[in-house]
Amino acid sequence: MARAPIGGLMDTNVPSQLDEDDLSAELELEIPDSRETPFMLEGEEEIEIVTEDDGSVLVDFDPSEDREDMGFGENLAEGLDDRELGSISSGLMGEFDANKSSRQEWEDAYTDGLDLLGFNYEERTEPFRGASGVTHPLLAEAATQFQAQAFNELLPSSGPVRTAIMGDETREKQEQASRVRNFMNYYITTVMEDYTPDMDQMLFYLPLAGSTFKKVYYD
Repeated sequence: MARAPIGGLMDTNVPSQLDEDDLSAELELEIPDSRETPFMLEGEEEIEIVTEDDGSVLVDFDPSEDREDMGFGENLAEGLDDRELGSISSGLMGEFDANKSSRQEWEDAYTDGLDLLGFNYEERTEPFRGASGVTHPLLAEAATQFQAQAFNELLPSSGPVRTAIMGDETREKQEQASRVRNFMNYYITTVMEDYTPDMDQMLFYLPLAGSTFKKVYYD
């Protein structure tokens, strides 16, 4: 460790506009011959700099603070203070509002399109009282036909899952592919009771909205 008071190096040439007390402040440096390199100015808290094995550097501005090691899968929010949590939540809410406002035009067009299906009867007063409020069901017929054809393709009676053997076909690969196909079809059509009705409903909205998303996850 090499320590050199700044004032001692500049005693012979001290500018008159600088305070000698400021120039005599001690600067402590440690040559990084170990993994931990503290850097400290007089009157300041110690900053710990740790060099990792991969060459990255970890800077700890408060090494004296006690921290609890959190395991994998722990809730990180429990280890953050309220001020940091508030900042994160404000940013997320801002992004959510911006995303929702950016798709407002699409939502309005989708809502107006549902009125054109002809499922609702509207009593109108314009252009005169008692005018017809019936909408031609052409759009509903097209959506229903698409739904029926797509449902038969994606959810046939044999099951929605099909398997393909990569490479040379062997008896072991054929048996494994058969087991995978049978189990997945059983799981989707029997165990996952909401898969089929959700898929059927989604296929009706798809031609109307233009795009739909289905999220499947293990609960």
